[in-house]
Amino acid sequence: MAEMDRSEHEPLPHLGTSCKAAELSSFTGAAEALGLTQATVSQRIQALERTLGKPLFRRRGGRVLLIEAGRTLYEYAQQILDLHRQARRVVSGQETRADAELHLAASTIPGEHLLPALLSDFARRHSHIHVRVAVGDSSSVMAQVERGEVALGLVGRKADSLHLESRHLASDRMVLVVPPNHPWSQRKRVSVRQLGDHPLILREVGSGLRDCFEKSLERAGLSRPDLRVALELGSNEAIKQAVQRGVGMAVLSIYAVRKEIQSG
Repeated sequence: MAEMDRSEHEPLPHLGTSCKAAELSSFTGAAEALGLTQATVSQRIQALERTLGKPLFRRRGGRVLLIEAGRTLYEYAQQILDLHRQARRVVSGQETRADAELHLAASTIPGEHLLPALLSDFARRHSHIHVRVAVGDSSSVMAQVERGEVALGLVGRKADSLHLESRHLASDRMVLVVPPNHPWSQRKRVSVRQLGDHPLILREVGSGLRDCFEKSLERAGLSRPDLRVALELGSNEAIKQAVQRGVGMAVLSIYAVRKEIQSG
């Protein structure tokens, strides 16, 4: 299936692609938001890095984060892209609505698995609005909303602050993740109490998934000390890699493991 490359309508596509990857902390998310393949996104960013002679991103788990050179370029790229939009309006003589910016923040699962599709649809209907997204854990996202740094936040748990309001956007399901050769891999259900007999890998404190999991433990009359915690990691991708290497099992969002399940 051919990709829908919008670069013919977007001069400076390499800068625009780099900015979108930075805002979503994901090459995959940028590809979905821009209607490109992940390979095209990677090629554009690699071309930029070759031209500049410096790397722009570093990988952490399944996320990509700007390093110093990338942060510097991002600031200039925003100015360049804004000037380009202004110049195009003036030269073309077309009356368009004034450009606006929408600042959002999202935790890992909404940011990587829900937001790209939402932003793609939003961009088609509101092309004059430039969206910037910061990806972090649920606690940091809610703190940014509370401080007024972003207009909206997408998180994996309900806000507990009196200064914030929550609205339901989508449903998720926690699943137990084990390697394909694990004795439990063919089971349909495992009791929470059985988890205490096996090493477990958890998300970091502040993660919406971690919060939901601990509340599930409380309902079962258990707490974290009842578990054999082998590792705490800040990335779903890092956790999946650790599970595959036999470090332990994990409880993750169904969104985080859909591709692995489909590929066997």
